[in-house]
Amino acid sequence: MHAQIRRSGHAAGHPACIRHLDLAEGEARSPAGRPPAGLRRKLAGMSASPAEPAAEPGNPESPELDEAISRVEHELGRLFARIRVSWREAATTVHPDLQPLGYQVLTSIATGKATSAGAIIERLQTDKSAVSRHVRQLEQLGLVESVRDPDDRRARVLVATELAQERVALARSRYEERLGERLRRWSAEDLDHFAELLAAFGD
Repeated sequence: MHAQIRRSGHAAGHPACIRHLDLAEGEARSPAGRPPAGLRRKLAGMSASPAEPAAEPGNPESPELDEAISRVEHELGRLFARIRVSWREAATTVHPDLQPLGYQVLTSIATGKATSAGAIIERLQTDKSAVSRHVRQLEQLGLVESVRDPDDRRARVLVATELAQERVALARSRYEERLGERLRRWSAEDLDHFAELLAAFGD
């Protein structure tokens, strides 16, 4: 599954549903199986109604809020685990030898969101040696090329090959098909509400 959640206008017949998770975003910054730091503070703020101030996390006078936050943390952990499985499946779809981080590097390049080692390091919040290793592998697999920057002939940029674009498109289409099967079980109203909560949580 992909880290940034986007909303589409009319996917699967619903006015607002999740269509694509950008797998190169977000999860690389979180420990395995755990929600991001500061989750309790954010969830506590979201849980309060407009007429009531948000309760402080850990407030002994609001055990129901603490219990609800714990449930959300648990479910987010399960969701992140599914995302990691999706990364592995997507990486294997592109090439059997490709690792999940290598897939994130490739999608960063293929989408044009990061076309240099420095930009990839900043985007994925990982170390230079790991990025260099995966870029080298992607070049050896014929998925990435280093070409002269058309805007600065002294510099070089990384670009995805036609083969890489085809493989990434296939991996994404399989992911979107699986996601669509799940979301079609929900009503348009539920999907709208879910998308709104996700957007608020991401702010």
